[in-house]
Amino acid sequence: MNKVILIGNVGTDPNVRYLDSGVCVAQIRMATTERGYTLQNGTQVPERTEWHNVIFWRRLAERVEKYVHKGDKIFIDGKIQSRTYQDQQGMQRHVTEIMAENLEILVRKSDSIRRDEQNNSPVEPQENMDFSESPEETESY
Repeated sequence: MNKVILIGNVGTDPNVRYLDSGVCVAQIRMATTERGYTLQNGTQVPERTEWHNVIFWRRLAERVEKYVHKGDKIFIDGKIQSRTYQDQQGMQRHVTEIMAENLEILVRKSDSIRRDEQNNSPVEPQENMDFSESPEETESY
């Protein structure tokens, strides 16, 4: 089973693009942190932060574009996927990404003012916004 569950902070505003077919794709960087602790023998284990590339497709990507911002605390689940590509200098690169299937906004960045796209009025902050998708909506190309 390939299943990833992450709770962390959005490190960048979403990078959103639309394919020629009209399909929306969004990408964010997300930080997860494991707290430091002390072993029984007194050894200090420091706090550790991992950065993840998270990819969203279709309607979930459109929701990310509208509602997710740098600093938000989010929950995502999905699957891990690795791929290899050639960069502009011809070097082969390997990347590991999280292909998100579900998203829940746990805490919105408090100083961010969100605006409704229809009438440009402020949108009230909501906690625990669940953007779960059905399996057919999360298939990648």
